[in-house]
Amino acid sequence: MNRPDARLERLLGGRGLAALRQRLRRHFERQIEPDTGRILHLGGLEPAEREALALLTGRPVSTARSARIDLAAIDAAMQAAGLCESLREALERLDGPIENRTALRTAAKQAWAAMLQRTGRDPRLLAWLQTSAARALLKRLARRDAVLAEALLAQADAVMRRLPASGLPRAQLAAQVLGNAHALDAGQPVASLVLAALRRGGAHHHGAVPGTDVPAAHGGDEPADEERARSVWARAGVLVNELARPVLLLNLPVGGGPLFEQGEPAYLSLRRLLRDPPRWAVQSRDIYVCENPNLLAIAADRLGACCAPFVCTDGMPAAAQRTLLDQLAGAGARLYYHGDFDWPGLRIANHVLRRWPARPWRMHARDYEAAVQAAPHRKRDLASSRIVASWDPQLASAMHRHGLAVAEEAVADSLIEDLRLG
Repeated sequence: MNRPDARLERLLGGRGLAALRQRLRRHFERQIEPDTGRILHLGGLEPAEREALALLTGRPVSTARSARIDLAAIDAAMQAAGLCESLREALERLDGPIENRTALRTAAKQAWAAMLQRTGRDPRLLAWLQTSAARALLKRLARRDAVLAEALLAQADAVMRRLPASGLPRAQLAAQVLGNAHALDAGQPVASLVLAALRRGGAHHHGAVPGTDVPAAHGGDEPADEERARSVWARAGVLVNELARPVLLLNLPVGGGPLFEQGEPAYLSLRRLLRDPPRWAVQSRDIYVCENPNLLAIAADRLGACCAPFVCTDGMPAAAQRTLLDQLAGAGARLYYHGDFDWPGLRIANHVLRRWPARPWRMHARDYEAAVQAAPHRKRDLASSRIVASWDPQLASAMHRHGLAVAEEAVADSLIEDLRLG
């Protein structure tokens, strides 16, 4: 860029005229075509600005605070004086290049549209990209840069094409596909894109892990975000903290020989469930599911090998529990669920009954009323809540009326009788 000569500096330069120059620059930044908008209206002018405009136009200094400027006339005057070719050139010499922001925005929109319409990507990713939420997330992660967005999508596509996996650790997947073992960690841009596409696609799209073709739950009964992400990875066969929170079970029948000691509680990790899934012999079998490990322990103590097949969610199901229930439902089991009669218990039950789906097991209003009558205390310990039991609208009303929480262990006797085989 040529340095402005001293005359141009005296005419339009200096700190005192910086605001005027910025207003003039904004006019050129908004121009769609170079020859449009040749008449410019300026208001709120200061005395020094009015004097500078008078010198530019060759007119007497006006006392009016607004001015109508003919840019073509100013360009001609600058050329005649040998200063430069135009006002735009003068402004660029004084403060640097002027970008046509309108043209830049138009080009950016066209680049985004072309990038989003590109075909050849993984079908799950393509389907997700058609949603408005996808575009908003992609723009945020790419900081509205279409080139960066294209690079992130290319990486997400490469990851999606490797799914489903068969018990592959997330770090290993990231290292093999992206060259960085941490590229799919929580909060990383590519991980966010892949998880969003997997969530939208659900397990009904191709790529679901065999035995996990049950649609994901939605709404307020989902677990926390971090655990939900771990479960989404698990449905795609990717291990995250695969040894954390193993699932507790008792007497689950397995094809091809015993996998566990009958009558004794056992744990299965997410790692085992995904890498070497057991052949569950549960077609048309009743499988009972509880919320609390203590209840399963009581069943093992009282019934041992005579206990019906039993699984514990240990609160809201984590990845291992969800994967096992996916596999059992996919193998044709009939799931029956019982949990605590409190608001967290209803939230968990809503989730379990909707997700797999399961059937309520002694979880109706009449069961709660019977439990309250036998409860050893009468101190109200249920705060107000808007949670409603999806399977029985009367249950929450009864719980509000009595105000008593009933732990699952408190009704163990009736539940154990249901579990007794023969």
